[in-house]
Amino acid sequence: MRARFSLILIPTLLLAGAADAQSLRERWRAKLAQGQQSAPGGRSMAYGKDALQTLDFWPGATAKAPLILFVHGGGWKRGSKDNATGAAKVSHYNGLGYAFASINYRLVPDATVEQQAQDVADALAYLREQAPALGVDPNRIVLMGHSAGAHLVALVGTDMRYLTKAGLKPDAVRGVIALDGAAYDVARQMQEGNRVMASTYEQAFGTDPARQRALSPTLQAATPNAPAFLILHVDRADGTAQANALAAALQAAGTPAELHALEGRGLRGHMEINRSLGEADYPGTGLVDAWLKRLLD
Repeated sequence: MRARFSLILIPTLLLAGAADAQSLRERWRAKLAQGQQSAPGGRSMAYGKDALQTLDFWPGATAKAPLILFVHGGGWKRGSKDNATGAAKVSHYNGLGYAFASINYRLVPDATVEQQAQDVADALAYLREQAPALGVDPNRIVLMGHSAGAHLVALVGTDMRYLTKAGLKPDAVRGVIALDGAAYDVARQMQEGNRVMASTYEQAFGTDPARQRALSPTLQAATPNAPAFLILHVDRADGTAQANALAAALQAAGTPAELHALEGRGLRGHMEINRSLGEADYPGTGLVDAWLKRLLD
């Protein structure tokens, strides 16, 4: 009887422990996410017919202001412009005179990663079309993305099929800023990345090697590419390797690509780069500001 009780008790304790661990992870993620929310006051617009094909826009200081177009992260299946933009970006870049926009896009599994990349390109096309009314210089637009959003902006900046389908040329953007992205080389990410994310990668990219190659910015980085890239990463083994390989592929193709490692480790550092970019004392802020000044002035 005692043995039977022990056999029942052990799985029960394991399940309870797993539930507690899951709860702890959720609380930790919620704490890390504090400050990810976007700034208030953006003008909401639709760039497509789907409910998620929307963006928020904050005007710049002049009638032809440069524009930062931000793409949120969330593992290709979650997140939004409302909770994953980062609170410091809008006020900081507005303070430099830039216009700022943050987009929503359709999410996996209801949409494919290919459709997500097309959403980014279509949002860009919409903002270029509306540029005179919005006070934006259509020739000074920079794509910026974090995490899965970094992958999407890098993909749009290296695989010209998305810009072409949106009626745009490679120079429709002046540059691309990738903030601690993942899956720049999808197959390598799935082989070497954190096992906790394995199901997320498989849900997003499937198992077909040809499709995985097509969705890998590093493997699409032969010219033409967007004119310039800034690639930032924190101390994550897979993220560092992915960033280094993307920068090397772009440079080999003759595309200017600047690479910087920032403080912060693991998930905490990954969240910090998005939460803190735009804060005066965050090291990445000065790096991005200097790169933008060289690119846009």
